[in-house]
Amino acid sequence: MTTPVLTLRDAELTLGGRTLWTGLDLDVAPGEFLAVLGANGSGKTSLLKAILGQHRLSAGEARLLGEPVRHGDRRIGYIPQQRRADDRVALRGRDLIALGIDGHRLGPGLPTAARRRRVDALLAEVGASHYARVPVAALSGGEQQRLRVGQSLAGDPRLLLCDEPLASLDLRAQRAVSELIDARRRARGLGVLFVTHDINPVLAHVDRVLYLAGGRFRVGTPDEVLRSAVLSELYSSPVDVIRANGRIIIVGAPDESHAHDHAHAHGPQSEA
Repeated sequence: MTTPVLTLRDAELTLGGRTLWTGLDLDVAPGEFLAVLGANGSGKTSLLKAILGQHRLSAGEARLLGEPVRHGDRRIGYIPQQRRADDRVALRGRDLIALGIDGHRLGPGLPTAARRRRVDALLAEVGASHYARVPVAALSGGEQQRLRVGQSLAGDPRLLLCDEPLASLDLRAQRAVSELIDARRRARGLGVLFVTHDINPVLAHVDRVLYLAGGRFRVGTPDEVLRSAVLSELYSSPVDVIRANGRIIIVGAPDESHAHDHAHAHGPQSEA
């Protein structure tokens, strides 16, 4: 039996007096692509922070390759949401990649030949060599995310955590970045947890879905989980799942962040 990259057993996370999820059991195999779905406020990003060791579980355990998760573990790579780079910071493409190599150390890394070769190899791996010396602020959102994929691979991780890395990208960039992540996980045998509000850009790559809602969860293939009966039971409220033209649309899922703290209100219809 292959040792899971990530194991959660009876995991619970409570923040600000609210239990985000409880009794969570999950194994992520090497090379598996698992999409993490749920309404705003359901605890998707908080799950990644718990795995990164930034949040302490309220109950249960989380293990990476059989060992308790710990903050700063280089065996975990992380890709954040696309965000606008500060054009006041003179950071080039290769500098962003280099932060993944030695950004965990105090002070700047030494410009050694080995380090330069490693940066060049990572740039080539994610198809970003031609803008290695371009200021990050001058790059498109998709180009910046391509660099962040390279940055996340710098520590030779076994698990890749992706926190809505396609947010704010156009459809072409979404496809390019999702295909890049999928190719890298297959080539390296990475376990992937991919948080997203819309499963459609990555649906072709997904092996299983973890759906979080109302402190509960469901795990299974997209066809097993993304069904009206399953989500209606999970939310204790009528939810419709519509499949049209190869896309999945979820109608009626409550926005949990709005329900609990009246933040980030959205309409009742969303794509998952």
